[in-house]
Amino acid sequence: MADRYQQFVESAPGRFVAKRFGMPQPTPLRRYEPGQPVLAGPALVGGAPGGRLLEPVAAVLRAIHAEVHVTQQDHVQTAFDAPVATVWSPAGEEGAEFAAILFDASSIARSEELRALYDFFHPVIRRVQPAGRLLVLGAPPEHCQDPRQATAQRALEGFTRSVGKELKRGATVQLVYVAPGAEAGVESTLRFLLSAKSAYVDAQVVRVSPGEAAAPADWERPLEGKVALVTGASRGIGKAIALTLARDGAQVVCLDVPQQGDDLAEVANEVGGSALQLDITTDDAPQALAEQLRERHGGVDVVVHNAGVTRDKTLGRMDEELWDAVLAVNLTSQERLNDALLAEDVLRPGGRLVSVSSTSGIAGNAGQTNYATSKAGVIGMVQSMAPALAARGCTINAVAPGFIETRMTAAMPTLTREAGRRMNSMAQGGQPVDVAETIAWLASPGSGGVNGNVVRVCGQSLLGA
Repeated sequence: MADRYQQFVESAPGRFVAKRFGMPQPTPLRRYEPGQPVLAGPALVGGAPGGRLLEPVAAVLRAIHAEVHVTQQDHVQTAFDAPVATVWSPAGEEGAEFAAILFDASSIARSEELRALYDFFHPVIRRVQPAGRLLVLGAPPEHCQDPRQATAQRALEGFTRSVGKELKRGATVQLVYVAPGAEAGVESTLRFLLSAKSAYVDAQVVRVSPGEAAAPADWERPLEGKVALVTGASRGIGKAIALTLARDGAQVVCLDVPQQGDDLAEVANEVGGSALQLDITTDDAPQALAEQLRERHGGVDVVVHNAGVTRDKTLGRMDEELWDAVLAVNLTSQERLNDALLAEDVLRPGGRLVSVSSTSGIAGNAGQTNYATSKAGVIGMVQSMAPALAARGCTINAVAPGFIETRMTAAMPTLTREAGRRMNSMAQGGQPVDVAETIAWLASPGSGGVNGNVVRVCGQSLLGA
């Protein structure tokens, strides 16, 4: 559904009215197109002394052929090859803007040392290009041996979340915690967060742990030769996921209920994949799916649990059938399918499980006790299963969409819909492709160190953390 308010404020009269009355002024977001460079402008890099992530950052920036500027700190310049990086001084480049600003905070071990954030970002925060990217890299607090270091590293979350609310013009900020030993596995994550693929992902905390991260031969088609299953694939977010995974090279198995058979066939034809009509809540569905994937495809590499339903009523007015239906589709079916795919080794080595949760599972929502319970349960499933998946060389993660422009949100009452669109740092709704791009990053062979994460795709919603 068209966002008529956004269209209005993009006009000259609309801009005047919005500015005059302090109304939200959403910036059109730059989204990824095949062949687009990761960065559309120069990057600036700095870091606290003693950080261990400058060299991995330098390697990624070289790989994406970025124009790099570094601060005048000796330890930062040492991490970059002199011919590649230009030493930057605020006084020497008046008016310069950056497509990305990155800061290695991994060595900050005391609260007093957090001053380094102010010293670095204060003179450059107004130099972020439209749709620019800010990245802070740190050490996971849970891996810090010293309580004061853990305290200082946890403080980075408050910094980045606040910066996200201050940035304008479609710019985003993220915090990436990199565990010791995981430095070589950051490329997939940095490529995603620096690119237009992460347009509606803002103020998130991503943890990268040691894992089996295999850089794809072609970063434009990282899923080449992989088989991916997408449930609920006939329309909306599910269709966008199927299209995006196919674009990235995957052979996509599109699954939905028989009632959606015609739409499902259209999507499968569009992505050059196959259609599977199956009600995933039936008793024999897990076994039937496992057999189908094993016999026709020899297994599966990526499983995206996207199928979901809503049956909204306040708890006192909710029939038990509404409760049972939502829990069965949104949560229990995922558990049962995972059990079958893992028990029979249908999920291949290096496999990726990605579940669609919701910001409702984080913040709750009136009239959605059943839905929020199921989506919070998905988060619990991801976090509890992550160690077992890591032991198999696989990963499990979740995305938690906020307000996404779909048929469901188009049917909302006007005021509710407008509130959903504006109550985030981007002041607009996301698109199904925003969820799909995030899932494609988690599905990549290069994302083997990203495990047990829950990433919100919500433009930094004002609801939830």
